[in-house]
Amino acid sequence: MKAFRMAQTRSFAGWHLFVPKLATALREGYGLAEARADLFAGLTVAVVALPLSLALAIASGVSPGRGLFTAIVAGAIVSALGGSRYQIAGPTGAFVVVVAGVVQQFGYEGLAAATFMAGVLLIITGIARLGTYIKYIPFPVVTGFTAGIAVVIFSSQVGDVLGLSVHHAPADVIGKLTADAAAIGTFSPVALAIAAGALGTILLIQKFAPRFPAFLVAIVLAALVVWFFKLPITTIGSRFGGIPSALPAAHLPVFSVAGVRILFPAAFTIFALGGIESLLSAVVADGMTGHRHRSNCELVAQGLANIASSIMGGIPATGAIARTATNIRAGARTPVSGIVHSAAIFAMIVLFAPLGSYIPLAAIAAVLAVVCWNMAELRVFGQILQSSPGDRAVLILTFLLTVFVDLSFAIAAGVVMAALVFARNMAGAAEARLVLPFAPEDVDEFADPNRTAMSRTELPAGVEVFRLNGPFFFAAAVEFEELLSRSGGFPKILILRMAGVPLIDSTGAAALKRFIKSANSRGTAIILSELNPQTTSILRNMDIVVPSAANFTASLDVARALLPPSSGKEQN
Repeated sequence: MKAFRMAQTRSFAGWHLFVPKLATALREGYGLAEARADLFAGLTVAVVALPLSLALAIASGVSPGRGLFTAIVAGAIVSALGGSRYQIAGPTGAFVVVVAGVVQQFGYEGLAAATFMAGVLLIITGIARLGTYIKYIPFPVVTGFTAGIAVVIFSSQVGDVLGLSVHHAPADVIGKLTADAAAIGTFSPVALAIAAGALGTILLIQKFAPRFPAFLVAIVLAALVVWFFKLPITTIGSRFGGIPSALPAAHLPVFSVAGVRILFPAAFTIFALGGIESLLSAVVADGMTGHRHRSNCELVAQGLANIASSIMGGIPATGAIARTATNIRAGARTPVSGIVHSAAIFAMIVLFAPLGSYIPLAAIAAVLAVVCWNMAELRVFGQILQSSPGDRAVLILTFLLTVFVDLSFAIAAGVVMAALVFARNMAGAAEARLVLPFAPEDVDEFADPNRTAMSRTELPAGVEVFRLNGPFFFAAAVEFEELLSRSGGFPKILILRMAGVPLIDSTGAAALKRFIKSANSRGTAIILSELNPQTTSILRNMDIVVPSAANFTASLDVARALLPPSSGKEQN
């Protein structure tokens, strides 16, 4: 019974990690001032999110209504159940390429199933408390990936900017541009003029009236121009039949064993992107406000949001950094602002859906052009290009693979290369050096406190000493073996001082074990000195059993005991 209670205690010890921030905020007290601030912030974010949801859905190859369904359903769930006080969720640019590829290959039903599966993976990851680790994707990988996606999205909008009639455009960048070039004969000056006007409107408002919703103003003005002058241009109505004025009926995606197997790579990509971007957005919000989010609670909420989105006719959703930042700058106090944002978008489509039919796709392309420019983060991209060669290589590799090969492969290759760069850097940080004659810094605190230095004459004949510094990872172990092989002949006793080794991994321990075996075969005894508890535990688990000592003075005593009587005399 006692064991059962202990198991229960361990199981529920971290329950507070899954308490939604909405519950925390309401428990702290919610009054009229907070409600007023959240209402204003939610309405502000809604007018920003509505055109973006339309644009991102269209860029993803689905009807614009699906982007709105996502913002309404997923946005409300993440705000109600998530672990961030200010997070705004919805469709984002990171998903565009993935969604377009899945829809092109499997249709919307395949996308809905993949989104549902990704939601399940997000929930499992959150419950397993792995959210803390997802945040540690290397920055050059994230930057190269988002910049690559920006290029891919922009390439998909060239046709709409020029008003080209392109049928069955390929998914890859080169294929898209080739198809556009082949259709250049259908170029429409009207579409180009509308796109240029919308882009100019957005840039002018952002520069001179940044408080106004530039995207919404641009597409509304473009729609009015198209309606008033009855311009011959492709609109949301002519291509998609308009914007729905209500949410669709719930519909569970269809699953099969073969379908799950085929869709799993796409689902995993959606899961990875959703997890990374949502936690990155939450971290940005923390930096802007001083609050701390709950990573695992956020992942569970994102999982539930994606499941609900797939059931309600939406597309993948995650935390949107730009919309979250807008929410904060607009004065949001609690997650209620995110719920208001979702309700406001729903109210807008109920009241103004018929007007959406006149929105020209050229204006949507102008909105996406600005989104792509912001996603690319050229300043940050340039800064990384000026940093270390390893980071530069990771950035360029991830960027090129994202643009020309495949998103999943780009992330995997970028992470692997970043890990290799990290291993190389850690190997460079690790150090093994012969410590004779001894300097004051080589004398440990457990030795004679009056000793300030040790001369060569105090070391027994046939004894050498190496000091190891830095984490002893697998790459550092290789460097260590090479250094020892170049250090000359093998002494009778070799003392390895390891006070400067904060941790060692199993590969490093295996390399150390190989070296000890090689040294023993040459008649050299190894003594390990000043091991910390973590290092001791790893070495014990790897069956490395050699004489050891708590400090350097004791290791000299061990060495003298191991030396033959004739060899134990000190040199004169």
